[in-house]
Amino acid sequence: MTTMGAELRPAKIEDAQACGDICYRAFKKIAERHGFPPDFPTPEMAIGFLTMILSRSDVHATVAERDGRVLASNVVWRGGAIAGIGPITVDPEVQDASIGRRLMEEALEWASELGFEGVRLVQAAYHNRSLALYTKLGFDAREPLSTIQGPPLARTLAGSRVRAVSEEDVERCSEVCIEVHGHDRAVELRDAIAQGTAQLVERRGRVTGYATSIGFVGHAVARTNEDMKALIAAAPAFFGPGFLLPTKNGDLLRWCLENGLRVVQPMTLMTMGHYEEPRGAFLPSILY
Repeated sequence: MTTMGAELRPAKIEDAQACGDICYRAFKKIAERHGFPPDFPTPEMAIGFLTMILSRSDVHATVAERDGRVLASNVVWRGGAIAGIGPITVDPEVQDASIGRRLMEEALEWASELGFEGVRLVQAAYHNRSLALYTKLGFDAREPLSTIQGPPLARTLAGSRVRAVSEEDVERCSEVCIEVHGHDRAVELRDAIAQGTAQLVERRGRVTGYATSIGFVGHAVARTNEDMKALIAAAPAFFGPGFLLPTKNGDLLRWCLENGLRVVQPMTLMTMGHYEEPRGAFLPSILY
């Protein structure tokens, strides 16, 4: 498959160095142009992230290359009923050549062939061109998000107990996710259990929420804002650039600000296909 002289092919682990370098430079350039910090502070962090991604079996990763040189990459995560897209990055030297659009079209074609109920992504709200592209491709903007960062609160809230999630808890945690979103994210939850980052909150012995981690790549769901506050308060750190909080949730956003946390940047949750308005509190990951 070709586009503007570039060929699309499946990504390989050997592409991680080139893809990571492009990811770092692309995010850095667009963020600094708008006065925001880059998602990856160093090239090594971006290369490490792409190395982790390309070593997984549950992703569909594609690169665009010309004359053997990698120019761009895109990743689709297939963790359940919903496919998440990202990161998609194009070398700043070859932007405006429709490479990013073709990578997105290829990802959507692949997701359609596999029969996913929906496809989602999170977009940097200050990047007007990506908002326009995703909208033209069929995505709808669903939630304005605020990236939140700051020192961990290291607190336990009255009436709640936060502890590590075990395999025996997956079903009860998934029930909360289904209640909030209409679908579960059990695959991601089990990954987080294996990595030792998943936590849940209980009230009177009942699971009322969980988080795979409180950070950029983690998601959280809870029956109430109080349950979500307990998960945030107990988090050992806010991983990566921070965690994504729906800006319309004024109560939760105010609580974060009153507890010394800050807004880093605005983002937007976008969806295509199946979507249900959340019924409860949630923090999306950088995928959705």
